[in-house]
Amino acid sequence: MVYVAAIAYSSGCSIITAPYDAAKDAVKGGVWVVKTTCQVTAGTTKVIYKIGEYTYEAVKAPISWALTHPEIESIDGLAVKEAILKDRVKTAPYVVGGKQYVPMSAEEANHYKEEGIASWYGYESGRMTANGEVFNPSGLSAAHKFLPIPTFVKVTNLENRKSIIVRVNDRGPFPSKQNTRSGERIIDLSMGAAKKLEFYGKGVARVRVETIQVKEESALRNANELSANRQ
Repeated sequence: MVYVAAIAYSSGCSIITAPYDAAKDAVKGGVWVVKTTCQVTAGTTKVIYKIGEYTYEAVKAPISWALTHPEIESIDGLAVKEAILKDRVKTAPYVVGGKQYVPMSAEEANHYKEEGIASWYGYESGRMTANGEVFNPSGLSAAHKFLPIPTFVKVTNLENRKSIIVRVNDRGPFPSKQNTRSGERIIDLSMGAAKKLEFYGKGVARVRVETIQVKEESALRNANELSANRQ
């Protein structure tokens, strides 16, 4: 069975519970509690997620920054940065090279599981992802053409059976003029994720990508419930 996680970027703090045992790589009947920490510095909000042994940072990028994928022509019929500012990216159709890509709905993503070729990218430091976040080459993130963004997915290197959980926060991979077959890859991982899966030096690997489920609860509601239980 495949599970989905689709956590929207937010400046608020929350506690996330997930019936996914990341440390033991198994779905359990129990619940994983994942704490989210928020930091605000000079008007920029950093949200830190933790699932099992994995940590993810989501930082809002200055809108003036260039995209990691400047070939994206429009999102939801709008200029890319306008769509990002209006928060119309998550499942919105977008155009690359005159071709429209239509992402999955959250419901469709619940059942997503696919095997194919993965590569990595990591030279786009100082740029922002398709949902307006800072691209961190050393982080555990990924680009996907059709999944809602952001979404957490489990990626398994089928050549060595190593697995990690990454946060999809970007679009791609797309065909390039130098290599039209590059668009056939099902996912591009950050450099840090490729190193974890041990295909950084090779450049590509055959992988399995599957969504996992997380459940988000507001920190305020959780705190109120805790306070009520103590009374």
